[in-house]
Amino acid sequence: MFQENLKVTGAVAIKVFDKNGVLKQEQNIKNLVVTSGKEFIAAAMVGTPTQMSHMAVGAGTSAAAAGNTNLGSELGRVALTSDTSSGAVVTYVGDFPAGTGTGAVTEAGLFNDPTGGVMLCRTVFAVVNKGADDAMSITWQITVS
Repeated sequence: MFQENLKVTGAVAIKVFDKNGVLKQEQNIKNLVVTSGKEFIAAAMVGTPTQMSHMAVGAGTSAAAAGNTNLGSELGRVALTSDTSSGAVVTYVGDFPAGTGTGAVTEAGLFNDPTGGVMLCRTVFAVVNKGADDAMSITWQITVS
């Protein structure tokens, strides 16, 4: 009997820089590809959904769960700086400039809309403090294996 197990996993790298571009804080964490994200991937095989286009950060602290469709408490959302695919890995980068997504950031998500849309992934992590003058860059890698 032939059996194949397809897995979709993610890894997130968060970097916060002060107004002079000096790295202040860095975290590397795993994420959860939520149910709506898996459905999005399946639909993409026939070309129906709008591609992922935005990344959001928030202050929610509830654990990531398969049924999540939004962040717990969104602080800011930006258009993706880049999205690339190489082999079975898709990489998304979101850059949050000074004044965007400011606060005690504890969650992040990928979406296909500037204000709502389908959530592909969500991750919750230890507090990343982003001051009003700080910039933050998030690199999100999704691997299909």
